[in-house]
Amino acid sequence: MRFIDRVPFVFLLLATLFMLGAPFVPEPHLVEKMRMLAEGTLTKPIDIFDVFWHLLPATLLAVKIVRLKRGGRDIG
Repeated sequence: MRFIDRVPFVFLLLATLFMLGAPFVPEPHLVEKMRMLAEGTLTKPIDIFDVFWHLLPATLLAVKIVRLKRGGRDIG
């Protein structure tokens, strides 16, 4: 998990914002996938992988924030 400490906070933040919104037109994938989840049509492995792929930077950012709070290290 030390590799997360070496990744710059700003990079993770920008990657998270980009991946949560990509593709921006016609609608973000996560919006489409959440709609599919609500309708019960999120069943294809590629769609499930896509959800995890788009949430990966947000997950890494959350892990980094938790590690920073527990360790008392500086953000950077």
